[in-house]
Amino acid sequence: MARFRTGVSLHPQATSVQELRERWVTADQMGADSIWIWDHFYPLYGDPEATHFECYSLLGAMAAETQRAQIGSMVTCNSYRNPNLLADMARTLDHVSNGRFVLGIGSGWFERDYEEYGYEFGTAPERLRALGEALPLITARLATLNPPPIGPLPILIGGSGPKVTLRLVAEHATMWNTFGPPENFAEKNAILNEWCARLGRDPESIERTVLVRADEVDQWEAFLDAGAQHLILSTGTPFHLEPLQALIDAANS
Repeated sequence: MARFRTGVSLHPQATSVQELRERWVTADQMGADSIWIWDHFYPLYGDPEATHFECYSLLGAMAAETQRAQIGSMVTCNSYRNPNLLADMARTLDHVSNGRFVLGIGSGWFERDYEEYGYEFGTAPERLRALGEALPLITARLATLNPPPIGPLPILIGGSGPKVTLRLVAEHATMWNTFGPPENFAEKNAILNEWCARLGRDPESIERTVLVRADEVDQWEAFLDAGAQHLILSTGTPFHLEPLQALIDAANS
């Protein structure tokens, strides 16, 4: 079986900046291929008033303190930043990380973020339409920045909506992420391949990533059979990295 890539998504809630810094340095030293932080302003589960930290500020520290893993947002909410500014932020983080940044992006969904920070929540179709409008602007801005990114700066789109999101992936992304279980991943992966065929996109040009829980790590072979190429452990406090080690061991076996 072909080797696969491994990663970890660290939840920036109910924790401290120091603890996050220790974990991303450890994951990098363990040999993870990618390290991620989500882009929200409040906890997504547990105590809604628990501590929480902003994504892109953390990514600046992560870019400077890690050495080998790709780093990125899993995923940036398109609504929170002007697309031209976001492109510039991504380019700058790419330089800080010496070419390791991935711009993960999605249409947004967590209503509390919008309400408390003064963004217009609107409807899901409106947010998807805004994402579709932003992606070409981001690409165009990246092409004009001086200096340009020094790495490949892949764009990862997160989501699995069959009619719009997966079409946007086929049109704009170099990486795609969704969730398990393996049966769900296989179904969405097949739809993405159909969109690639319709639009004339080489399906092999899009890396397939999947967020997995600790209790799904032992299904890694089923995820690979479903089309995944890059398995990313999703974990919050306490940050148990043993499942990440199990993925790394399996990938290198």
